[in-house]
Amino acid sequence: MNAYTKYFIRKSGWYLLTLLIALILNFMLPRLIEGNPVSTIASQVSQGMTDSDSIKRVYDNFMKEFGVDKPLVVQFGIYLKNLVSGDLGTSFGLYPRKVSNILASAVPWTVGLQLPAILVGWILGNVLGAVAAYRKGVFDKVLFPVALFVNSIPFFTLAIIMLYLLAITFKWFPMGGGYDYQMVPHFSLDFILSVIRHHTLPFLSIVLVTIGGQAIGMREMSIYELNSDYVLYSKLLGIRDSRVARYVFKNAMLPQITGLALSIGTMVGGSLICEIVFSYPGIGTWLFTAIRQLDYPLISGCTLLIALTVLLANFTIEIIYGIVDPRIKAAQMEEN
Repeated sequence: MNAYTKYFIRKSGWYLLTLLIALILNFMLPRLIEGNPVSTIASQVSQGMTDSDSIKRVYDNFMKEFGVDKPLVVQFGIYLKNLVSGDLGTSFGLYPRKVSNILASAVPWTVGLQLPAILVGWILGNVLGAVAAYRKGVFDKVLFPVALFVNSIPFFTLAIIMLYLLAITFKWFPMGGGYDYQMVPHFSLDFILSVIRHHTLPFLSIVLVTIGGQAIGMREMSIYELNSDYVLYSKLLGIRDSRVARYVFKNAMLPQITGLALSIGTMVGGSLICEIVFSYPGIGTWLFTAIRQLDYPLISGCTLLIALTVLLANFTIEIIYGIVDPRIKAAQMEEN
């Protein structure tokens, strides 16, 4: 068994253990919230009933259907068994809709918001950070404080400010939602334009903060590389600045690419509060709705999806690093 195989098996074991712990927490934590969601559903269904026995039968039927009447250990076993078959359960608050169907409808909205915002913010931020480090002068003195200020603003704070100014005060954009409420989703120019209008504000609130963070990171890495020994040596040899700069920014991009990979991998769980602020029909809004309604299956489904994407992203990065990073390769050889 070679060094990399041992490295892969060891990492896989740790991540499987982490996944098991995540599954336990994912199941237990929603059930620790005070309240009984079944009583809420039963009271809604039994409205108008006067017979107490009939109301009790409705309540008991729902308790049995959702399995809430069983001990937690038994419920957890059923939960794991259903997960293996791809069944995330039935939503309490949106009964009888399946959690898997709700998440399937929400994920495209979240990915459609997060992925373009992450890519645009990453590209613009890195370009601005590299130019600031290379050009210096007034450009750097203006960009760095602005980027630092924007990066220090949480997503949701910027989202609230933009919502108040651009949607409520100036009424340039809709206040929330994924499209106009009177529309039925279908492929048409009017519907596409409506989606774009509703997409703009949450998109900008994520992009602006992302640009600030990426610009700061790229600027710092570029300055570090520009002051490296190989850069000074190259200049003494008379190599053109443009050629040296190309190598500098290639080296400075490595940690930024890692950050991009992690951001893409964790985008399902990223900026959930931004979606809540704009009532955007993504994972964040459904998770907020589920928590308010004590919807155990939907809470568990949302958090499980977020946990899986985060673990998968980190695991993929570690496996790739084990192949391409010579320092990790050297550590693998030493362990053998």
